[in-house]
Amino acid sequence: MQFVEANGARIPAIGLGTWELRGRTCARLVEQALRLGYRHIDTAQVYENEREVGEGLRASKVRRDEIFVTTKVWTTHFAPNDLERSTKESLTKLRLSEVDLLLLHWPNPQVPLAETLGALAHVRKLGMTRHIGVSNFTVALIEEAVAACPEPLACDQVEYHPYLDQTKVLEACARQGMAVVAYSPIAKGRIKNDETLARIGQNHGKSAAQVCLRWLVQQNVSAIPRTSRIERLSENIDIFDFTLSDEEMRLISAMGSAKGRLTDFGFAPKWD
Repeated sequence: MQFVEANGARIPAIGLGTWELRGRTCARLVEQALRLGYRHIDTAQVYENEREVGEGLRASKVRRDEIFVTTKVWTTHFAPNDLERSTKESLTKLRLSEVDLLLLHWPNPQVPLAETLGALAHVRKLGMTRHIGVSNFTVALIEEAVAACPEPLACDQVEYHPYLDQTKVLEACARQGMAVVAYSPIAKGRIKNDETLARIGQNHGKSAAQVCLRWLVQQNVSAIPRTSRIERLSENIDIFDFTLSDEEMRLISAMGSAKGRLTDFGFAPKWD
């Protein structure tokens, strides 16, 4: 497994996203992923599956210190007292003494960012998380967060795939020593019929999805594809035995635009 290093954190380059996974299916997929070699598991309070993720962690029998666990604080818990309380609840559900990375899930302009970041840094000092970061933050918000936070931020977790140009966010994170973690890295499955990715994949004996994930990893981005199918778990992690050429990387990057976003909500910030 390769790692993305940022502000003291070593984030495995490929992880399992668990959005929309529930119940026994969630626990089983987490367990199987870890047995296949995954070492990065991503969940969130709003996913309502932290308990099942914890069950999968324990069932895998993989040592806790080998697993990088991320969870995210929902926006309604951004007031300092609420953030600490909700983090404790997350740890109780996961049955962990700490997570490896705790993120603010989306920006919330209703609560002063400096207050929320102060609380996030505080729970880190209390030992509830090894690292802290943000998710769905724009360039301006990244800069504001770094200036306001008393502790280093490890990453910005954002939607990123070949159809969405995230150059500005990548550059902003690089300036701050932060990693980018990509959710929806295979564009919610839309890339599987992409002719360009399929043609590149044929050159390497790989699928379009594997090419997509390799493109991200070669940018030093950590990707967390979600799947509900056990067979996809093996495919998504089998990307470390080939390398895309500079020309292939350029062709894939040229597919992106600012209009390729698939995840957007009314409360989202004004995107870059």
